[in-house]
Amino acid sequence: MESAEIRRRWLRFFEERGHTVVPSASLIADDPTLLLINAGMVPFKPYFLGEATPPYKRATSVQKCIRTPDIEEVGKTTRHGTFFQMCGNFSFGDYFKEGAATLAWELLTSTQDAGGYGLDPERLWITVYEDDDEAERIWRDVVGVPPERIQRLGKEENYWDMGVPGPCGPCSEVSYDRGPEFGEAGGPAVNDERYVEIWNLVFMQYVRGPGKGKDYPILGDLPQQNIDTGLGLERLAMILQGVHNMYEIDTSRAVIDKAEELTGVRYGAADHSDVSLRVVSDHMRASVMLIGDGVTPGNEGRGYVLRRIMRRAVRNMKLLGADGPVVGELVDVVIATMGEQYPELVADRKRIESVALAEEARFLKTLKAGTNVLDTAVTEARSAGSGVLPGDKAFLLHDTWGFPIDLTLEMAGEQGLTVDEDGFRRLMKEQRDRAKADAAAKKTGHADLSAYREVADAAGATEFTGYTHTDAESTVVGLLVGGVAAPAATEGDEVEVILDRTPFYAEGGGQLADTGRLRLGSGAVVEVRDVQQPVPGVSVH
Repeated sequence: MESAEIRRRWLRFFEERGHTVVPSASLIADDPTLLLINAGMVPFKPYFLGEATPPYKRATSVQKCIRTPDIEEVGKTTRHGTFFQMCGNFSFGDYFKEGAATLAWELLTSTQDAGGYGLDPERLWITVYEDDDEAERIWRDVVGVPPERIQRLGKEENYWDMGVPGPCGPCSEVSYDRGPEFGEAGGPAVNDERYVEIWNLVFMQYVRGPGKGKDYPILGDLPQQNIDTGLGLERLAMILQGVHNMYEIDTSRAVIDKAEELTGVRYGAADHSDVSLRVVSDHMRASVMLIGDGVTPGNEGRGYVLRRIMRRAVRNMKLLGADGPVVGELVDVVIATMGEQYPELVADRKRIESVALAEEARFLKTLKAGTNVLDTAVTEARSAGSGVLPGDKAFLLHDTWGFPIDLTLEMAGEQGLTVDEDGFRRLMKEQRDRAKADAAAKKTGHADLSAYREVADAAGATEFTGYTHTDAESTVVGLLVGGVAAPAATEGDEVEVILDRTPFYAEGGGQLADTGRLRLGSGAVVEVRDVQQPVPGVSVH
């Protein structure tokens, strides 16, 4: 059964049973506590927290999600991934434990001809919270699951909360037995690789107090009992399609197939190349979905998440032997496989490709130069009998070649070295402190102004257009890095840019400077955080 059909059946099943179908929200979370949506229930949080009244008693969705805490494990295990789709059904003061359990069992075990997923009920196992007698009774006496396939687990495994005071409650998980070839028998309490969790049913019924981890008091009952469930679409697809891991399902395997074609490396030939192919598949799917929802590569926040996974994908293609740009073809495959479920990807193809290709081009330049520097530093460390890459080398890679520290950590680790992160962070702090001191000196007139005077002598005063316009086309007439004239700058540099004309107001007369962006003809973007006039008539961005 294809992923798109799994999604269709989910929504149709619950819609026929009185649930309002709610479209997937954007991955950009409307939640100040989250960078990106990481669970299917996130768009419904205001209803669960009592901050808003839901317009329906029952809802269902297939929500796009991104999780990156275990990004280094992607490709190495069968279940780690950055992008996934969470199928959910939700009840706001309507049905509770019995309703959630019977609906889940019906959908999973009904025949495919009847609209279900057709799973063998004898291969399904249930876990419940260790003190939840009610849930065990429902599964045993109402649903009809044999007692020997119901297991009780503790708070770490089968109790849900949001990590802060608020709603909480026990949960119950449905797992599928993949068979003896995946390990020892004994149920999910013994082997969660053989018995793969596919559906989690959360029974929100209590209010938790403050505390750390799972150590907190229960303050009482919620005003109404709610249901929040989540079924991993990719995990179910893995079972229904008879493959060993989620990288081999239809929407992921198509990307692996294209990566094979582009590199000549065959999936299944070697462990190390299989990991790289899986990383490419997962990260390219995640990148396309993020760009589709409006995220652009950057050095902070969501932009950094996108930049990091895109660059990991490009680098793994290089490790597989790709010569030249490959992202365009990989993006096309992702859109082809995901477009049926998310038609907006097809409609926005041109913009998505443009953003992805630009990021690939930037990174290939960075990678080519920085890799040589890193290889030399690794050789020097080994020659000195050290297993640690010095902090100053990591800082050089970051400051001069635009290598983020996580890329240096990963590449050094592949060659058996650790990195002096403390030394790296100390040098980063020293650089920030110097930049702050330099900015303060410019404002008080105590800095070396010769570089600015040279620009003024050569190019004249800056024409200010900000009284009538908030944007303008200008020419760069001066560039400084670290207070010194420079012919070029690399990604991540703190720079000073002087233009022949500008709409940016320079700080003065009691008025703060304007902020904004400079978009260069090369496609680069400079974030303007401050504008000063260290010498009369010359605006320095």
